[in-house]
Amino acid sequence: MTFSLKDRLDASAAATEARLALALADAALPGERLRPERLMAAMRHGALGGGKRLRPFLVMESAALFGLPAERAVTAAAAIECIHCYSLVHDDLPAMDDDDLRRGRPTVHRAYDEATAILAGDGLLTLAFDLLAGEDAHPDAAVRIALVRALARAAGIGGMVGGQMLDLAAEGRFSGGAPLALAEDAIRDLQAMKTGALLAVAVEAGALLGGATVAEREALLGYGRALGAAFQIADDILDVEGTAEEVGKKVGKDAAAGKATLVSRLGLPAARTLLDGLVEDAGAALSPFGPRGAVLAEAARFVADRRS
Repeated sequence: MTFSLKDRLDASAAATEARLALALADAALPGERLRPERLMAAMRHGALGGGKRLRPFLVMESAALFGLPAERAVTAAAAIECIHCYSLVHDDLPAMDDDDLRRGRPTVHRAYDEATAILAGDGLLTLAFDLLAGEDAHPDAAVRIALVRALARAAGIGGMVGGQMLDLAAEGRFSGGAPLALAEDAIRDLQAMKTGALLAVAVEAGALLGGATVAEREALLGYGRALGAAFQIADDILDVEGTAEEVGKKVGKDAAAGKATLVSRLGLPAARTLLDGLVEDAGAALSPFGPRGAVLAEAARFVADRRS
């Protein structure tokens, strides 16, 4: 039986939702004293019941290239989604992007309060590494260590967190309020860290879980980097052209905040041309996998064409 991309996205999203719900249950685990009710409710608000679950999908589909079934990749997939959800909870805070809406619902700090939202994000961040450290992530401790290292590097100083810092600096937060006029290469670096790193590590995780060779891992990383860049450009285009109903959050905020984007730097036509080229690059990176890479290649086109 042949499944469409939507079917595969839906299946991976459902599996991820179930794994996250299990991880976010109220009952304390060994080594925990108790789980505060309000904290758990806020963490579930930020992590459950919404989103495309693209990063878990990439973990599971990349692992599937090496014959690994989804149930053996879902814990690592859920760990990476915890990092993504924590970043959204913190991004939405008044000190960051100051958003009231996420996935069509009130953001965590609006549904609860700022202090609870900060702690909910902290909880999701640390839960990610708890999940990766367990044997259900992978039976081989060496693979688990590699997964922890890869995710920490992608999410941390030289990855997502560092990219967020560069993004704030580009807004002029630390230079008197005037947005910085970044060169195209600087914007690419910022976006590769802020957004691309977590998407790239999702496919790298699938490669690690599946026992990929060095060459296969590098091919998937090339795909992941192109996909990450394409995702961010598509997101920036949506901020200009989309509606809040489509996107599930406020739009038009990038220009208002003076954010450094390739759309603002190059203009919409050139950004679209660059986006098309990145989709082609992503497909080309999958050539070592032949027809097995077709689903991931289609996912790159989906990322570029999405309206939410």
